[in-house]
Amino acid sequence: MELVHIEYQREPGGTIIRLYIDREGGVKLDDCAFISRQLDNLIKADLMGQDFDNIGPFNLEVSSPGPDRPLSKKVDFERFKGQIVKIKTSQPLDGRKSFKGVLLGISEDMVKLLINDETVAIPFDEIISARLRC
Repeated sequence: MELVHIEYQREPGGTIIRLYIDREGGVKLDDCAFISRQLDNLIKADLMGQDFDNIGPFNLEVSSPGPDRPLSKKVDFERFKGQIVKIKTSQPLDGRKSFKGVLLGISEDMVKLLINDETVAIPFDEIISARLRC
């Protein structure tokens, strides 16, 4: 089992913790349920003895990454070469913060995309989100 990505989202009813998992051959509903039960027990055991008022309520969601899989590790940018990706950056690069193109890989901490027959290099540290696009 591979942990693909973690997201945290604050909502009025508490925090949602989303885990995206994957495995060779794909993830099944039983895999998500198993990981969810195991992690829920671990989180609750880890929080025992702590002040729950400071932690607040949370919901744990476990799912497969789906066709618009998040890319968060450097190895992801090599693994999915040739795929169409959408990348958002924290700082504008050449006047823009959103990029969509064919992933060419990563080298020297620069993610390279082919956009309209032009190669664009994006610093890995500037990427705030990246996803495969169908």
